[in-house]
Amino acid sequence: MFQPNVFENLHQHHPVEMNHRTPENNVDMLIRDDDHDSNMDAPSSDGQDPNLQPNKKKRFHRHTQHQIQELEASFKECPHPDDKQRKELSRRLSLEPLQVKFWFQNKRTQLKAQHERYDNTQLRNENEKLRAENMRLKEALTNATCPNCGGPAAMGEMSSAEQHLRIENTRLREEIDRISTIAAKYVGKQPLTYPDVSSHGSSRSLDLQASNFNSQQGTVGEMLGASDLLLSMAGQTQNEKPIIIELAIAAMEELIRMAQVGEPLWVPTSDDSSHETLNEVEYMRSFPRGIGPKPMGLKSEASRESTVVIMNHMSLVEILMDVNQWSNVFCGMVSRAMTLEVLSTGVADNYNEVLQVMTAEYQVPSPLIPTRENYFVRYCKQLDDGTWVVVDVSLDNLRSSSIPRCRRRPSGCLIQELPNGCSKVTWVENVEVDNGAIPDIYKVLVNSGIAFGARRWVATLERQSERLASGMASNIPVGDVGGIMTPEGRKGILKLAERMVLSYCNGVGASTAHTWTSLSGSGPDEVRVMTRKSMDDPGRPHGIVLSAATSFWLPIPPKQVFNFLRDENSRSEWDLLSNCDLVQEMVHIATGRDPGNCVSLLHINSANSSEDNMLMLQECSSDSTGSYVIYAPVDISSMNVVLSGGDPDYVALLPSGFAILPDGPGHYEGGVFEVGTGGSLITVAFQILVHSVPTAKISLGSVAKVNTLIMNTAERIKSSVVSNNQ
Repeated sequence: MFQPNVFENLHQHHPVEMNHRTPENNVDMLIRDDDHDSNMDAPSSDGQDPNLQPNKKKRFHRHTQHQIQELEASFKECPHPDDKQRKELSRRLSLEPLQVKFWFQNKRTQLKAQHERYDNTQLRNENEKLRAENMRLKEALTNATCPNCGGPAAMGEMSSAEQHLRIENTRLREEIDRISTIAAKYVGKQPLTYPDVSSHGSSRSLDLQASNFNSQQGTVGEMLGASDLLLSMAGQTQNEKPIIIELAIAAMEELIRMAQVGEPLWVPTSDDSSHETLNEVEYMRSFPRGIGPKPMGLKSEASRESTVVIMNHMSLVEILMDVNQWSNVFCGMVSRAMTLEVLSTGVADNYNEVLQVMTAEYQVPSPLIPTRENYFVRYCKQLDDGTWVVVDVSLDNLRSSSIPRCRRRPSGCLIQELPNGCSKVTWVENVEVDNGAIPDIYKVLVNSGIAFGARRWVATLERQSERLASGMASNIPVGDVGGIMTPEGRKGILKLAERMVLSYCNGVGASTAHTWTSLSGSGPDEVRVMTRKSMDDPGRPHGIVLSAATSFWLPIPPKQVFNFLRDENSRSEWDLLSNCDLVQEMVHIATGRDPGNCVSLLHINSANSSEDNMLMLQECSSDSTGSYVIYAPVDISSMNVVLSGGDPDYVALLPSGFAILPDGPGHYEGGVFEVGTGGSLITVAFQILVHSVPTAKISLGSVAKVNTLIMNTAERIKSSVVSNNQ
């Protein structure tokens, strides 16, 4: 249970670190010196009452002219100082190390913003030049005359004009290529070609060339690479707009019928009457047109689920139609997503009749399972009875003649408004997919439809709606979550945990944006690694980060594995990095009805005294289709800032943790140790800062240490969970 004054306990345990500072002084100091934005611009408040309560009015500290000059001079020499340099500066300038850290972060952000504004201006200017040149060429083509008779030029009589246009066309293409390079630099990525999904599941040789961490989900550079490809696709989309509209309307009608009718279209499964399977014969008879005949080699996968969620129906519609919100809420299922083009903005001030072309990559939290890529149209409509419908249907047949690995037949959900701000959601997933590259231990899970089916979408939505409701709740007493916890501090911790979970989920799957390298052979127990550079992101440590992940199976029900990994009392049995002797839960915030769904702040009494100033932020979440235990170390100074209402985006995080999935729809029975009978599929993923210089090269020794670490952690979990279950 959380103690009334958490930092008073830390003072008792660590007098050297916290001497002469009460918890109130700690928080007050961090608020007065608050931060990154306030340090340079806020007026001085040194003359105010020192006893003024920090939660009533913040007191800001302005750096002296001497301090600013020294910081500027240091920034010119080294814009990315390490811990030793920051401590020396803080000692010399009488500042806190955290103040120095935030000043450098803000300075880098300011310079980056200036460069981005300059690049944006350049892009606008180039765009205007191209537009004017295009208009001039159109006029020249329209007014072209025959040199012999002076009349309108006919085809074949414009050799010189045609030659001129070809030259201009070449020049324009060069301009587009140059703008593409600028745009790629603007989003922090090198220009990429569209990923070849045919080689997606293959193992890669050991090539640890670091990529950049500083990419945002949904950017052009990340999802498609070259901007000229995007422009080309957008132009094709406009030409095919009537076909897309007709397809979307037909898909909407099909989804409504599939969500509302029962037998003989949907047949209850023999082993579980609460779940249904699609009658393929009846489906083809009922919907003969569809998106065309099923290609050879693809398997039909269809499911339907309903639930009631604690969320307003319009909030749900907004989440589904906003690509960033959609990919964040379903981060465990959507690894990347982007809206390519909006074909219709709707007929009202809401999302009714909105039509948008999108691309997305769907994942399972394991580097062993290939993702499913889809190019589709999403259509939203409000029916006469007030029900909202959001439907997706693949456009792969319009884009390419090659056979895709996954086609999305009409899929989506019906959303009905209920009293008390709740909504009833009926979800239909209907795809054709090639599951040939699935590892053996995951085949039962994927082929049963649990991994990508409606059940997982609905369970994730239900769990996330409870978490969102918890984050917006204002009637939770402050004493329930600790004596010093304020509503702002509670929101800050939840926001920080949300970013931690999003970062973990985006980095653990087999997305085509990742370059996983196999280290230890092949098979389900292999370890895969990748490296990334973290440079200007204040939310990540600066340097080279090594990510490592492995997946394995245990003949233990997922709930038991989840309870073991989230329990602070059993952490010492598997956590090799923390060297923990005693773990104390200092903050506990419930995020759902399940007692295991919570955000915690843990203090770890480590055998290594240098780690005594570290806390552990942890989020645990569980539903019927999977569980997560995700954590990241944070220092006490940063958490003081968050607890006092500071911006959590400036707290550096490197999340690690576990994804726990059921191995299939079966039920565990004592003595049965086979995949599909109720065991667990566990993915362990670590992110470790191996070098503080982004341009450094990683030694094979560092990779070997991480490989040993993750393998030993997996072995400890296997032995501990099995022995505790006997």
